[in-house]
Amino acid sequence: MAAEIKAPLAGKVVSITVGEGDAVEEDDEVMVLEALKMETSVYASVDGKVKEIKVKPGDSVEEDDLLLVLY
Repeated sequence: MAAEIKAPLAGKVVSITVGEGDAVEEDDEVMVLEALKMETSVYASVDGKVKEIKVKPGDSVEEDDLLLVLY
């Protein structure tokens, strides 16, 4: 079953710490967003592998935008 990881807040993608096909465990950092000059880590919600990354560094995202998909 696929798990979607969505943006917890509006901001800019600073870095992505995983690649497509990478295995992740629940609570692993998958990317960093910046909002109001503060960086916020985004974590995997479940164990799995990265199926698809929907954003790239520098992209602006809104709250609840799809960031990546795990399977």
